[in-house]
Amino acid sequence: MTDREKSTSFGQAASAYESGRPGYPAGAVAWLLEQVREPGRAVRVADVGAGTGKLTRTVVELGAEVVAIDPDADMLTTLRENVRGVPTFAGTAEHLPLPDAGLDAVVMGQAWHWVDVEPGSREIGRVLRSGGALGLIWNIRDDGVEWVRRLTAAMGGSNAEVLLATTGPRVAEPFGELEHREWRWERRITLPQLRDLVVSRSDIITASPEERARIDAAVDGVMASLPELADGGSVALPYVTHAFRARRP
Repeated sequence: MTDREKSTSFGQAASAYESGRPGYPAGAVAWLLEQVREPGRAVRVADVGAGTGKLTRTVVELGAEVVAIDPDADMLTTLRENVRGVPTFAGTAEHLPLPDAGLDAVVMGQAWHWVDVEPGSREIGRVLRSGGALGLIWNIRDDGVEWVRRLTAAMGGSNAEVLLATTGPRVAEPFGELEHREWRWERRITLPQLRDLVVSRSDIITASPEERARIDAAVDGVMASLPELADGGSVALPYVTHAFRARRP
């Protein structure tokens, strides 16, 4: 299966994605937008690859005017149920249903690694005003914790994890060099949420029945080793949030 097909597979697990995936630290999202804030005016933002609205809701809570764009109708349906009043449109970073120079910022959460960099950068540059910002953000589990490292080994690494552990994201014209910051934090997660986190991953959504059974057995072994999850309990799942920003000339 191609990366493009995997990138549009998440609607098959939209409810699991909404339950299992974390939101984004408000401080990190505010940093993505701080260069385009002006007194007395709401920032105009498109959340591209918005999914179920994990990043969208944080942008809304920061007072921005937001439109949400995703190629998957099922993900957008879940977004509308969870983030009321945000306009939604079908589209991708390479093909945005938006006018020229109408936005202060475009943000993308857990999504840029699916984008064709050159056409995606050009198209985002088209819809941003001069001085507008591109903000890219990922939540990555902190494998410095032993049980989290075992969970990652059981699930397999994602495209995003490989990207951030190696070259990092790349953008093209009209954007220049990306600025990078990190935030470390924890999320309390229950056993059902942890299972949803696992099944929301594209490699697992698209796995064969045999591969899925192998992954499920390995993940079950990790979960069984965490007594905190018994009887409706929760465990602290540590994350490193990587945020990147660049401005349009």
